[in-house]
Amino acid sequence: MIDYNPKAWFTFIFRFHKGDTVRKLSPMFLGLSIYSAAVAYIEMDFFKLKADSELKNIVIVHTLLGFVISMLLVFRTNTAYDRWWEGRKHWGALVNNSRNLAIKLSAMLPANTTSREYFRLMVPNYAFALKNHLRMNFIGGELETVPGFTVDTTKHVPNQIAAHILAHIHELYRQQQISGEQLLSVNHELQAFTDICGACERIRNTPIPFSYSVFIKKFIFFYVMTLPLGYVFTVGYLIIPVVVFVFYVLASLELIAEEIEDPFGFDANDLPTDTISANIRKHVAEIL
Repeated sequence: MIDYNPKAWFTFIFRFHKGDTVRKLSPMFLGLSIYSAAVAYIEMDFFKLKADSELKNIVIVHTLLGFVISMLLVFRTNTAYDRWWEGRKHWGALVNNSRNLAIKLSAMLPANTTSREYFRLMVPNYAFALKNHLRMNFIGGELETVPGFTVDTTKHVPNQIAAHILAHIHELYRQQQISGEQLLSVNHELQAFTDICGACERIRNTPIPFSYSVFIKKFIFFYVMTLPLGYVFTVGYLIIPVVVFVFYVLASLELIAEEIEDPFGFDANDLPTDTISANIRKHVAEIL
């Protein structure tokens, strides 16, 4: 995720980063410029069509369709942002549950015990395992080594960690190191781990319906490709930058929506799950 000052808006105009849509769309800008210039030349210089040509009526169609496409893109962007924000809320809940679990365990367990050290390592391990699970990879070096626990990378790693933590909690209860009331007290945080994992998996595994995504892209393509046909009589060869700019606005909104609808990856605007996981490890260590 990119850190920035939202008040320094003027500097954004001249700022480029690896996720900037200008870089991604540059080849299309060149192609549209050539296409628009060719249409302008054919209509005005080759066929010498006049401003009263019937092609100018296409402008009316574009005016009507412009409102429709703007509504579609607003809905598309809002839907993608809702997914991004929901993912952020779930990771915020993971932070809170990790802290709450650590605080409760700190009050229940005596100082300098192996169980305190166990939870100091395993609770942050869950955050790192979930981060990598959502990215569909496994980085064993990010997990702290815990005696008696090994990871099977062919299975669901967050579930393995959550199950091992729960088993350790119940073993403490059987050894009468914690009471039944204390066991019930930490049950909410333990259950919340799996609930958060499931919610994040739902966001990652449920993209926007294919037909809807294809329709928007086709709509943008045909809208932009037909722009020069009518507007060339009004603006002449200035239709070249006009078409490029209109395409930049419409296509950028779609690209941004595609980037943020899966907020757990490596894109520039994805959630800072690396930082959040590191903060969980830091705070749990401070508490325990």
